[in-house]
Amino acid sequence: MKVGCIGLGDIARKAYLPVLGTLPGIELHLQTRTPATLEQVADTLRLPAGHRHRDLDGLLVQGLDAAFVHAPTAVHPEIVARLLDAGVPTYVDKPLAYELADSERLVTLAEERGTSLAVGFNRRYAPGYAQCADHPRELIILQKNRAGLPEEPRTMILDDFIHVVDTLRFLVPGPVDDVTVRARVRDGLLHHVVLQLAGDGFTALGVMNRLSGSNEEILEVSGQDTKRQVVNLAEVIDHKGQPTLRRRGDWVPVARQRGIEQAALAFLDAVRAGKVLSARDALATHELCERVVRAVRETSGAA
Repeated sequence: MKVGCIGLGDIARKAYLPVLGTLPGIELHLQTRTPATLEQVADTLRLPAGHRHRDLDGLLVQGLDAAFVHAPTAVHPEIVARLLDAGVPTYVDKPLAYELADSERLVTLAEERGTSLAVGFNRRYAPGYAQCADHPRELIILQKNRAGLPEEPRTMILDDFIHVVDTLRFLVPGPVDDVTVRARVRDGLLHHVVLQLAGDGFTALGVMNRLSGSNEEILEVSGQDTKRQVVNLAEVIDHKGQPTLRRRGDWVPVARQRGIEQAALAFLDAVRAGKVLSARDALATHELCERVVRAVRETSGAA
């Protein structure tokens, strides 16, 4: 199977290439416009010259069976559209695009071409979070906080808060009939945002504070007098009377702990099986993010 990797930044090098570069039956091809990075990464993976490409045209003529897109978000629409037009099943980092219209266009194009399009919402595959889907979920609280990183609202919401939005959508136990957004914006920068989703018998809260004093991610799901807590995707604590702690194994790779390995393998398995993956559900997450962006703008008084 010929697999292309487009963009060789941190997420590709740290998370995806350690998986793709060791899979049997994968003929890996790399593409980036930065020659030094291309040579360094390809040398590390011991890839021959014919597997190193400086432009998308050179990559596409290889006849790819699948592609992973890890380029900056701003160029996702152009790159993903070209891959889909060429009939290449495509896995792309979240978000699909900064603008909802571009995301809608890509999902529609994939459907018109009958080609798989998958968005990298890896937390759905993270073992700790996946286990929460089997726990009572009358109340869901997810905090994903950072230190000293207030940011322009759309960029922050689509690049980072989107993980919180998608995880809540993944975990809510029923249809959402109420959406509430609160935020603090100062001098055009988003300091914190809170999203509440509610439905029959459940409430889900997503919180991101970019001035929290620490980097942390804590998920809690509770119901029927029990609670499951996941700390930084690594520790799972069950509360029913006395707490019970389960830690990530010492030799568990970070990509597996964070669900990246599982997401990549699920995508490749679908490609091998000839199963076409739809990005419609991922688009619903982008639509909800757009709703958050609009609410934040109203909070700040922006047009």
